[in-house]
Amino acid sequence: MTETFYEVLRRQGITRRSFLKFCSLTATSLGLGSAFAPKIAHALESKPRTPVLWLHGLECTCCSESFIRSAHPLTKDVVLSMLSLDYDDTLMAAAGHQAEAILEEVKARYKGNYILAVEGNPPLNEDGMFCIQSGRPFIEKLKETAKDAKAIISWGSCASWGCVQAAKPNPTRATPVHKVIFDKPIIKVPGCPPIAEVMTAVVTYMLTFDRIPELDRQGRPKMFYGQRIHDKCYRRPHFDAGQFVEQWDDDQARMGYCLYKMGCKGPTTYNACSTVRW
Repeated sequence: MTETFYEVLRRQGITRRSFLKFCSLTATSLGLGSAFAPKIAHALESKPRTPVLWLHGLECTCCSESFIRSAHPLTKDVVLSMLSLDYDDTLMAAAGHQAEAILEEVKARYKGNYILAVEGNPPLNEDGMFCIQSGRPFIEKLKETAKDAKAIISWGSCASWGCVQAAKPNPTRATPVHKVIFDKPIIKVPGCPPIAEVMTAVVTYMLTFDRIPELDRQGRPKMFYGQRIHDKCYRRPHFDAGQFVEQWDDDQARMGYCLYKMGCKGPTTYNACSTVRW
């Protein structure tokens, strides 16, 4: 039987006190009140770790680079304790036939109970031949793995919107995940890269409450994409005072004035950058 998160921590010598402290910090990072800490503790004590399969399509791996730099919670805690990251061809030690055998085993053993994380997108032109994995087009691998997934997380702007490889004329027909998978709940976590703490917090929320977070009309978690960067930006007082940087490296730039005139999209961008100071 798969171990729970709490059992893994105890096996690693973590005390009950430290575990409860972790639950409180997790509740805070998710934007929840202190009353949710006991609920998180109960979930992590009683639920087995959830298998996660992480696939890579057309992308630059910046989402993975961001993910492994998370500090709240630490990526090592998420990967080694909270969930069972059974397949990720970038992070796993196995390769080739051994790695693909693990993928097939997890899909069969945890049918309907694993989370599929997708970084990058599938190209559709030339029958998908612009992205080949395991000797076949990535689009085939994506659809087969998505078929029995509990939910899908689209990491980054590539998986969420298409990003640079989907820009005109888009010769490969790079296509975001939600336009090829229609029968599964999809959580979009856009950004290039997305914020590390947002990535780990989304996974933590799903593991804790056994459901996807509330999403906005574009499919993004409201808890992280519900406010404009502008609303909590530390340069906001300068915006209100009409103090702007007019050109890079001028005196106003050195004094930390507002970057709106230099192209900042904070007033129209919804993300958690200003909240987590990322």
